[in-house]
Amino acid sequence: MLEDTARPIQILGVNEIGLESDNELITSGRTIPWLQSTSDDDAWTLWNVEYRDVYVVGADSEHVATYNLTEHDLAEPANYSALKSMLLSAANE
Repeated sequence: MLEDTARPIQILGVNEIGLESDNELITSGRTIPWLQSTSDDDAWTLWNVEYRDVYVVGADSEHVATYNLTEHDLAEPANYSALKSMLLSAANE
C-alpha cells in the first residue's frame, strides 16, 4: 500500500569499490538506481558505510538514521515496520 508523504521516498543502491563485477547482475530487471563508488567519488568511504546499511536522508540531504539489514532482517515484521517508520518520518519532516 502506498502512503502519501510530504516528499517522495527515493531509494538507490551504493556499491563498494572492487565489487563492480556483479553490477550487471544486481541491476538486471530492477528499476532502483545503482551508484558505483569509484576512487574519485567514494561514497562508500565518505559515508562510512557498512555492508547492507540503509541510510535515511532528510529533506536537506542530512543523514537522519542508519539501519543495517544484516542486523535487522526485514522478514521480521518488527524490523520491516521500524525501517518503514524511519522512511515515512524522514519523508514527512
